[in-house]
Amino acid sequence: MKNIEVYCVNTGTSDSFSLGTTLTEIAEKFGIHLGGPICGAYVNNRVKPMDFELVKPKRIEFFDYSNRDGQRMYLRTLSFVLFAAVKNLWPEAKLKIDHAISKGYYCSLEGSEQPISEEDIWQIREEMKSLIRQDLPVIRQSLLAEKAVALFEQEGLDRKAELFRGYGRLYAPLFELGQHVNFFYGHQLVRTGLITRFGLERYYDGMLLRFPKPEDFDHLEPAVEQEKLFGIFREHKERARILGVSDISHLNGMTAAGQAGNVIKVAEALHEKKIAEIATKITERHDKVNIVLIAGPSSSGKTTFSKRLGIQLAVNGLHAIEISLDDFFVDREHTPKDENGEYDFEALEAIDVPYFNQLLNKLLNGEEVELPRFNFQSGERMFKGEYLKMNKDQILIIEGIHGLNPNLIPMIDPDRTFKIFISALTQISFDEHTYIPTTDNRLLRRMIRDAKYRGYSASKTIERWPSVRRGEEKHIFPYQENADIMFNSALVYELAVLKKYANPLLKSVRENEAQYAESVRLQIFISYFDSIPDTEIPPTSVLREFLGGSSFDY
Repeated sequence: MKNIEVYCVNTGTSDSFSLGTTLTEIAEKFGIHLGGPICGAYVNNRVKPMDFELVKPKRIEFFDYSNRDGQRMYLRTLSFVLFAAVKNLWPEAKLKIDHAISKGYYCSLEGSEQPISEEDIWQIREEMKSLIRQDLPVIRQSLLAEKAVALFEQEGLDRKAELFRGYGRLYAPLFELGQHVNFFYGHQLVRTGLITRFGLERYYDGMLLRFPKPEDFDHLEPAVEQEKLFGIFREHKERARILGVSDISHLNGMTAAGQAGNVIKVAEALHEKKIAEIATKITERHDKVNIVLIAGPSSSGKTTFSKRLGIQLAVNGLHAIEISLDDFFVDREHTPKDENGEYDFEALEAIDVPYFNQLLNKLLNGEEVELPRFNFQSGERMFKGEYLKMNKDQILIIEGIHGLNPNLIPMIDPDRTFKIFISALTQISFDEHTYIPTTDNRLLRRMIRDAKYRGYSASKTIERWPSVRRGEEKHIFPYQENADIMFNSALVYELAVLKKYANPLLKSVRENEAQYAESVRLQIFISYFDSIPDTEIPPTSVLREFLGGSSFDY
């Protein structure tokens, strides 16, 4: 029998295995022990489940829950277990996994006349524990697409059926867990017994599915109330209802029917309406408020939002002056570094806070100041003779990731400020049980912008992204509930537009690069969208900040 040479990154050693050996068997032979249960492996820089069988020489690196791909596999399987538990208890019930919040998934039961009770949640939790104790296999199989559609319809999984009706391929992937079948985008754990930590509890009028901490598997992420963020998700549900687009299959259907242009127009109009409402709130408080603080994570569209808000304030008779916190970075040599020795541009200490406050106080006192401009190429603050002086009819818009951090302007009376948090909270779902993470939305935006305006490759953007995310979790998201109002910059149609721009960038990542697995995942993800051209996107759209063609100067 032919043997296959395998190099294991975890041990730094090689060994030979017979054709068809699984990753589980290989891990046992190499004696792999990680901090938590082994979730899967990178096989030639592609994510594979532990029942994957080898047929060619491979370079393998095993990972556990501390790895982002391990977390994805764990959470998909946990979601499948939740689905199976609900079906076992109430066969006619329809579980909906709506979105991420409070470091967990917000879930609801559709079609139920009564709200979910504590007793209901206890029963579901106990049924999930039973399925986990049984250590059931999670089996992946491929089925002819038309048979998969019929099976999903039979199971009452209408959105999945619709998704694969327009799939355009002969075979569709699905998973089996006991008597249940389902589809979850991406790989699963091979057994339910690998799920050893989870939580399920009441959250507002639904349930919160809780996860272990990536850095501390024995403890769950803390559950906190995020009332304002939850309200934004409620709002985007209403937007989806207005547009008639709540998931990929809905959007693809509208595109096939030639209605994409109308979706774009209504989505953009909803953005403009919301921005006008925010401008009205600020105007009503202008007797006290003369500073608007806008914060949000990377690629959320803060700059374009600021400019559009300025226009709406002008409609109300207020002249807005815009200042970007990016122009107040300390010189590169003074920028703090993270635990990996890389520049931490997301830290508040990367901003020259004393200098910013000095300039701000002069402005508020009616003095004229010279505005700095930060040169990102040289890493230095520069001055180009741009002077500014405020009068009583003007309002200052300050935009930057730290806008809601109380340590940014500690000497300014909070009553003089109006605080806005902006993020791209993806409005459509993959299907009933798979929401689309805002991080994927923002990563694609940033990748396209980095390539167009900063000369960065997709590989470089992907490599940098985990550090950006850590900075956001540490320096931005803890302050989001400080906002007076939140704005969702995501557009229901945008992933179908970004597809054309992102695909060639993702395909440029080479197989021997560590970022290859993520590029493959994102390519597969956007393949489910039917492309929408950007010809009808207005020049003032948030998307133009990333695609180009904006009528604003940046």
